[in-house]
Amino acid sequence: MPRLVNRHPDRISRLLLGLLPFLLVLAVYLLASAERLAANPNDKLLPGFAAFGAAIWRMAALPSERSGELLLWADTMASLARLAWGLGISAAIGLVVGIVNGVIPLARAGLSPFVAGLSLIPPMAVLPILFIVFGLGEVSKVALIVIGIAPVIVRDLQARALELPVELIVKAQTLGANTWTLILRVVLPQLLPRLLDALRLSLGGAWLFLIAAEAIAASEGLGYRIFLVRRYLAMDVILPYVAWITLLAFAIDWALRLLSRRAFPWFAASAGGGR
Repeated sequence: MPRLVNRHPDRISRLLLGLLPFLLVLAVYLLASAERLAANPNDKLLPGFAAFGAAIWRMAALPSERSGELLLWADTMASLARLAWGLGISAAIGLVVGIVNGVIPLARAGLSPFVAGLSLIPPMAVLPILFIVFGLGEVSKVALIVIGIAPVIVRDLQARALELPVELIVKAQTLGANTWTLILRVVLPQLLPRLLDALRLSLGGAWLFLIAAEAIAASEGLGYRIFLVRRYLAMDVILPYVAWITLLAFAIDWALRLLSRRAFPWFAASAGGGR
């Protein structure tokens, strides 16, 4: 009898096993909702699917009487733009500083303690400072994402750079590579797929900081809408928005994973390790 650690599901089984927890949560919700609605048809805590459908149609297909916009799509575009700026800037900072810290000992001695200190600061604690310095506009929201995830990416890429085999670095220098050539031809190709992995791992934190900033000071965005309608106990809007954010995060994670597999197949194969 094969050991449990050696049994691998096929593609269909993996799909079904992945869907099972979601189906169980959905079933529990439907049962709880039906019970509450039977006791009180106007219950707002656990609305039925009909209420969800009406709310989604109102937010996604009917122009707002106030602004004339389709609110779901306007909120989505605003949040995705902020998220894209935050992830892009964080990736650039993480790649540059992570490589410099990992390759150049003098830079590591000066910058590594500073980056470590930054990574330990709770980003939400500096949000009021960001609003004071940058105002309530887009810059403060993007800055919160960058402060929240860039130090973590820097430390991760620095650690990966330090894990590169010493023989590889010595061989490149033996063949005449200077520091710049060593970074471009040896270190950078090794760290680019790890940067994509670091972005995937930081995605949850980026969404958290984005929604927190939007909830405090914004006029549109997914986080802004959720905190706006909470005062009315509008769970028929809040829960679809939460599900939509989850779907967007899953799509971004899937896109980054696909990009890593297509651009760096050697890394995907080594990371999979046959498992």
